[in-house]
Amino acid sequence: MEMTRGTWLIGSAVGVALVVAVGASCVPAQSQDDGPGAGPHTLAEYDAMFTDLNNWGRWGADDERGTANLVTEAKSREAAGLVTRGVSVSLSHNPMPDEALDNPDSAFEHVMADGFRVDTIQFNYHGYGVSHIDALCHFLHDGMLYNGVPASASTAAGCGKHGIQNLKNGIVTRGVLLDIPRLKGVPYLEPGTAIYTEDIEAWLEQARVTVSSGDVVFLRTGRWARRAELGPWQLSGNSAGIHTSVVRWIKERDVAFFGSDAATDVQPSLVDGVALPVHTLLIAGLGMNIFDNMDLEALADLAAAENRWEFMLTAGPIPVTGGTGSPLNAIAVF
Repeated sequence: MEMTRGTWLIGSAVGVALVVAVGASCVPAQSQDDGPGAGPHTLAEYDAMFTDLNNWGRWGADDERGTANLVTEAKSREAAGLVTRGVSVSLSHNPMPDEALDNPDSAFEHVMADGFRVDTIQFNYHGYGVSHIDALCHFLHDGMLYNGVPASASTAAGCGKHGIQNLKNGIVTRGVLLDIPRLKGVPYLEPGTAIYTEDIEAWLEQARVTVSSGDVVFLRTGRWARRAELGPWQLSGNSAGIHTSVVRWIKERDVAFFGSDAATDVQPSLVDGVALPVHTLLIAGLGMNIFDNMDLEALADLAAAENRWEFMLTAGPIPVTGGTGSPLNAIAVF
């Protein structure tokens, strides 16, 4: 993703680079064949879809939480009721210190202070190398952030609206895992594989699980399993993910958060002029924070062993005022 503005958080013990990436670069749609859930191809079709699905004004003109509003107190209590064994698993990948094809701009630095048991940790978490969550100021559509906030609200000092601090109280809700490689009987999906609503519904039927209002949905493409077997590759423009048409399904089910082990979008893009159309629709349109680069391998193994694809999900971003997102350690509890 193109980095256009930057803010920094450097603490005495921990320093994390918080980089603003607003919008998506314009690229021509690729000549891939659409599957059963054909969606928009032209920019005009995409704009119409954005207008049809967006949540602007749904929670008031001043809302900065978007679909996080769907996680009610009752929903959090429901999620807590899913904890029957007390077994937890992380959904986050350890930060990768070395540059690689899927981590070209890590800017990773871990410095221990001589004579003190304190350190400074610095890295660029946007991109494809660090598990993180996107704030609602991370993407825009036609010059506007979520809820019609002008792009000018974000400056070099940070996001004046929709910063990650709006999730300061954390996320506690029901999580659902979509394991599409398991559905298809393969260890991982190949880069560029599009996932359609029909695939998701087939998986939910096979797994005997449903998606309901306020849920966080995680999509496993097998990115980390493929990397372990074949090595890193350039994910930017070349990764498995959901087709743009799936956003309508997400909206209809009132999903609160969505995430994957890559960037959620299938790449290359199938929409003229929009590099990451799903990111733009979810963040700028629905007002939905996205979990990127999550490591879902251990979760998939545990869910399969338990034969249970729902769990309690907890996550707490670093509440940097005006931050475009945050690295985080998300935890699933069974």
